[in-house]
Amino acid sequence: MSNFPQQRRKLRAPRVTLWGTASATIKLENGRELWAKPLRISITGGLLELGTCLDERVTINLTLYLGTRTVRGKAKTLFPMRATQGYLQPFRFTDLREEEGRALDIEIRELLKQATPLAHGRRGLGLRLPRPLLEST
Repeated sequence: MSNFPQQRRKLRAPRVTLWGTASATIKLENGRELWAKPLRISITGGLLELGTCLDERVTINLTLYLGTRTVRGKAKTLFPMRATQGYLQPFRFTDLREEEGRALDIEIRELLKQATPLAHGRRGLGLRLPRPLLEST
């Protein structure tokens, strides 16, 4: 019998769905400012709801207002998706200072503690936790 190497799954950063508890502002390179509603957030990026879409790979200054914390950083936009009203704009952080990253990580961990995880394999609204890696024997 052959031993096939098991693929190592890359761990994704924990992400949380924000239920109307946060807001964000985007400042473009030309100085224009937009309001956005953060829908999902992680330490590496997230998903915003916008009235207008932004092109892919646009550098933005993003300010997230999460509960009692404000997090500021630079991000790049990813390919936008049309929603029923407006657009869903994914992004990834490109420059997040250490203290800003720590504040975001603390806020995500607090939101994870408040959420009740779904049973494994069950679909529904709410939180999606990363699946654990399978250990090879």
